Amino acid sequence: MKLKRRHREGAEVSTESLNDIMFFLLLFFLIISTLANPSVLKLTLPNSKSAQQMNLQQVTVDISADHEYAVNKTKIPFADLENAIRIEVERTQSPTVVLRLDNSLTVQDLADVMQIGYKLGVKMVLATKSTEK
Repeated sequence: MKLKRRHREGAEVSTESLNDIMFFLLLFFLIISTLANPSVLKLTLPNSKSAQQMNLQQVTVDISADHEYAVNKTKIPFADLENAIRIEVERTQSPTVVLRLDNSLTVQDLADVMQIGYKLGVKMVLATKSTEK
């Protein structure tokens, strides 16, 4: 009696196209992640190691430690800050708003003023003192 062994075929998963699928998923997520734009304030951070003179038309916003606001050395309340900056910006061509904040103020105080500049679409720069002697 001759018995033959039965050859059972094992279950196989074809992974040949898996590389292509993973590549397309990676490409899809990379493209989508570049299109997603979070709502953040864009800041131009100054370099405090060197002083640099700006020859642009400037609008200065000074904020003291007591939360006293001044636009071009004219004191105003915070409620009128947006209108005062808008008026000064409209007077000049391509202005830059220079923020001069006391170092004891919080980041929230800076963010409040930056939000006003963001609404108006104005470039804002934070002024610092130079550490060079």
